[in-house]
Amino acid sequence: MSGGTATRVLLADDHPVVRRGLRGLLDIEPDFAVVAEADDGAEALERVLHGDVDLAVLDISMPRMTGLQAATELARRRPEVRVLMLSMHENEQFFFEALKAGASGYVLKTAADRDLVEACRATMRGETFLYAGAVTALARDYIARARRGEDEAEPLTPREQEVVKLVAEGHTSEEIAELLVISRKTVDRHRANVLEKLGLRDRVDLTRYAIRRGLVAP
Repeated sequence: MSGGTATRVLLADDHPVVRRGLRGLLDIEPDFAVVAEADDGAEALERVLHGDVDLAVLDISMPRMTGLQAATELARRRPEVRVLMLSMHENEQFFFEALKAGASGYVLKTAADRDLVEACRATMRGETFLYAGAVTALARDYIARARRGEDEAEPLTPREQEVVKLVAEGHTSEEIAELLVISRKTVDRHRANVLEKLGLRDRVDLTRYAIRRGLVAP
């Protein structure tokens, strides 16, 4: 993006009224231009991959593919695109998952009217935007990890996370196979691998795990 050119923004949220509100905040700023919208993570990913977008503003919990999953894919396939996460919840787990996924910041929807524009500008400057409680969360997490001498890595592959999300959303194995364009047998194998890795028993356990990891909304 050259100097003097407005930052091209994609807004992704599964609630149209939220997108309208976010667009309203950015449309009045001369340095931003909302060029695309999406109502789920998969659509957001496709629009960014096949369009001219500088900044993707993604809701953290969306159908089909979460903002976290979309951010992870964007970091891998379009690393030049900056990502900012949105959430209704001041949730430390979601915040840390957002940073792991490659997001440059985490904005609370309840404070979007105050923080969104500055968060977008900070992101485009290559800075990390932290909401009010995030510094405390980061410090507490750093101290806890230092005491343990370890870092908790994500145990599941991106494909396994996709399967877990869809299971938690109530999809059958046949529906998951169709959505992910894989065989029913492959879906069942992924599900069995996930249960074994995590030491879980059934769909209920998988749903609880998906909520904890921010794959689906609580």
